[in-house]
Parts: sequence; structure tokens; C-alpha cells
Amino acid sequence: MLQDIAPKKLDNTYRPETPPSEDSVLFLFRQNNALVRIGEGKLFPTYAEMNCPKGIIYLFTIGKIAFFLLQDTKGVKIPEGFAFESVRNIRFKRIAAQASFFAFYTALHLSEWYRTNRYCGICGAPMKLGGQERSLCCTKCKAVVYPRINPAVIVGVLHDGKILLTKYADNRGFSFALIAGFTEIGETFEETAAREIMEEVGLKVKNLRYYKSQPWGSAADILAGFYCDLDGSDSIHLDTNELSRAVWASPEEVILQQDDWSLTNEMMKRFKDGLPC
Repeated sequence: MLQDIAPKKLDNTYRPETPPSEDSVLFLFRQNNALVRIGEGKLFPTYAEMNCPKGIIYLFTIGKIAFFLLQDTKGVKIPEGFAFESVRNIRFKRIAAQASFFAFYTALHLSEWYRTNRYCGICGAPMKLGGQERSLCCTKCKAVVYPRINPAVIVGVLHDGKILLTKYADNRGFSFALIAGFTEIGETFEETAAREIMEEVGLKVKNLRYYKSQPWGSAADILAGFYCDLDGSDSIHLDTNELSRAVWASPEEVILQQDDWSLTNEMMKRFKDGLPC
């Protein structure tokens, strides 16, 4: 999956005093686009290539490489050989090492948090960076905000040697996936799984069992993966506002996604390979 970058490890310890080096990676986002290199090679610009701009925010390190965010891109001169490209398209650029893509999605998560918390939600005053921990502090009322992480579940529903596969109604899904959804206030993961399955395909389930989790920066969430068994009728009642398709698929019928980064794909592959689910 995306975060499987061993022996490297993403170190998200907050070290705002870390100075950038010339080969530090610098992320620039504009709306739902990011600055990337045109052609092959390392995908994201370095601090030196961006002419060592001021006002950057330390994010994290992977191995010996530090990663930074340039939050305010207005007036920034884009160096030759770089252009902004959509986050969706960047996912399929198999140019850089996987660690760089994990860094990219984590940086995207943090970038959105910084962007949407520039002003205090209590008094409206500007926010400033926290000094000792990754936080934002109101310059007036001193309210403190921490990075938001949205809990969500993804579920492989099993029945009679088949797994339930779905596609989104709004064409977000470039391939088949599993039932998924965000946890609501006051819900457990188990309750979220049962609710999402009932809402989207009208099925009851039992024997819910945890598999694995995954951070997914494009949605600022942490996904908890589960398998479960059908409880009762296998007749699908599709919520067409959420899904365009939902089918029971045998291992031979499972078509995997275009990359192997997602928890969804790993769970589908595990079923397809006949491993315990």
C-alpha cells in the first residue's frame, strides 16, 4: 500500500526549526493541483529549484530528505520544466519512488488543513503556527487547532465465495472498489460499516472483523478496513445517489485497480488470491 515504504519511514515529528537544504522537497498546491516536473525524473521540485523561497513550512522527513510546504504561491515564479497538474493525474505518474508519493499525499492532507484554518473559527482573528507542536494558534483568543483526521471504514462483504464490488455514481471511481464511508458522530467503526452497507446496497452483515488501516491524505482520513459476512438475502438494493454499480464477484471476476497503493486494492487482491479474509 501507499504507506509501505520500508526500510524508509515517514517521521512526522514536528521540528519547525529544521532548515531546508538544497535537495529538500518543496510542495506547492493550487486548488486541487500540485506543481510537478514535466517529463521524467524526480517528480516534485526541490528547495534549490524553487530559488530558495521564504515562508515555507516544515512538514516531515523520510530518511534523510526533509519535506516542506510553500503555502502562499501568489507571485511565485514557476521554474522552467515545471507545471501544475491535478492531484488525480499525479496518482498515476509512476516516475518517482513510492516514498515520494506517500509524502505527496501526506503533504496534501496538511496543506488543506493549513489552507482552511488561516483564521480562527471562534473569533475570526488570524492564526499562527504553533511553536512546540503541530498546531495553529489564534493570535487573539489563543484558541488552538490541531490537524483534522477523518475516520472512515472500508468493507469487503463476502458471501458464497464472492465479494461485493461497487462503483461510484459520480465517476470518481476509475475501477471497482469496496463499500466505504465516513464515521458519523457517536458511531463506532462497526456501526459505520453496518450503516454504510445498508444505506448503499440494502444488505445486512455479520461477523465483522478488522483487517488493516491506511492513511489517505487526499480525503484527510484514516481508513479502517474490515471484512464481514452477509446476513440474510443477497439481493442488492442500490442507492443510485452513491453508486452506479454493485455486483457479487468471484475471485476470477475481480479486476484490480491500476495501482497497488490503496487498502481497497489490497483487500480485493487478498480475496482474489484466495487468502483468509
